[in-house]
Amino acid sequence: MALQGGCACGAIRYEIAGETLPRVVCCHCRDCQTHTGSAFDLTAFVAPDDMRILGRPVAAPRLSPRGMRTTLHACEVCFTPLYVVHEASPGWLLLRCGTLDDSEAIVPAVHMFTRSKQPWITLPEGVPAYPEFPPADDFRALTGR
Repeated sequence: MALQGGCACGAIRYEIAGETLPRVVCCHCRDCQTHTGSAFDLTAFVAPDDMRILGRPVAAPRLSPRGMRTTLHACEVCFTPLYVVHEASPGWLLLRCGTLDDSEAIVPAVHMFTRSKQPWITLPEGVPAYPEFPPADDFRALTGR
């Protein structure tokens, strides 16, 4: 059975091949805080061929404060952000994990940019945490990409 999710209004649904969610990254950087309107972003790296989208998300290209090009894909009816295509991660869709139907199953594999996390957030023990972006080898090992 595939993993499923979608936007808040139901105009867009998606399925991800496989029964387990790819490893989830919890990013506490200021860019993610601003772009999500929240304290952090929960993202899973999904191969485009593994995701089937029912509906047509709108694409909104933007430049992050650090100068990285990203394209947000969201529902044009309710504006729920579904996934991002990021120039730093070619060949991947960065799924916004809160859009999964079974989002309570999300467990971050790594926390990054913890130097800018909100002070009221307590990180769980046993989960790797980095004050900035993890070293490339660590990131690949932790995310499986």
